[in-house]
Amino acid sequence: MTDLLSRRVPDLAALELLLAVARLGSLGRAARELGITQPAASARIRATERLLGVALVERSPRGSRLTDAGVLVTDWARRVVEAAEAFDAGVQALRGRRDSRLRVAASMTVAEYLLPGWLIALRTERPGTAVSLRAGNSAAVAGHVLAGEADLGFVEGLEVPPGLDGAVVAHDRLVVVTAPTHPWARRRTPLDPAELAATPLVLREPGSGTRQVLDAALAPHGGLTAPPLLELASTTAVKAAVVSGAGPSVLSELAVADELASHRATEIPLRSLPLRRALRAVWPTGHYPTGPARDLLGLTRGREG
Repeated sequence: MTDLLSRRVPDLAALELLLAVARLGSLGRAARELGITQPAASARIRATERLLGVALVERSPRGSRLTDAGVLVTDWARRVVEAAEAFDAGVQALRGRRDSRLRVAASMTVAEYLLPGWLIALRTERPGTAVSLRAGNSAAVAGHVLAGEADLGFVEGLEVPPGLDGAVVAHDRLVVVTAPTHPWARRRTPLDPAELAATPLVLREPGSGTRQVLDAALAPHGGLTAPPLLELASTTAVKAAVVSGAGPSVLSELAVADELASHRATEIPLRSLPLRRALRAVWPTGHYPTGPARDLLGLTRGREG
């Protein structure tokens, strides 16, 4: 599949050029902005059109305009480039460069699905800020912040961990998910909390925010009465197990959005179980973030939704 995609999908340089033509209305201006010659830009557009099998740009003495197909392709290209920018921001933070001036620790859900966008915003508004990232479960994040190993942390449990202050930066909901082939995917009535508690599940490990929320929600119903089918230390591993048919799980709605949209997983309606949670930034009690940590906190809170 990867080789097939590489033969059918343009590279990022071609997509960035197409976006620049759409924004500037001129192939020449787009070429100058990207630091390439106009003949090179024209050749890149023609190569992209041959690869895709559709005309993308109409050229005239007054400039360049997108064809109808070009408008659609540009919209899709924008999403790919934005995803690549998020990927780059996350990887740059993971490198842990020695000149880092902002040390961030984040729970897995936040690190995978929210932090890259926040880091892009930070790079745009404060381009001189270098960031390093530690990712782990919420308990580990709290430990890093308390030990002075991180300037700012992001956790996903029910409460602010002891010794820390915090602020809500986003909200999330946990959902019950299975493979489409699981018997639950064909049921016509919502799942009862007691039935969920009595079913062996694929779960995150104790200490993760997801596990904390699930345990607390099921406590009034007797807690998890069945031993876990699997306990895994990453959301990605849990999703892979669910999609492969290993068993049902309870995961962040953020984490399984793609799997649900592509029908690789199915959400199971649940009766009367509170599974919403707040995602929080945390810092040592009495020491409000300063400098780059304060900058990042301001950006995340400005994007709460």
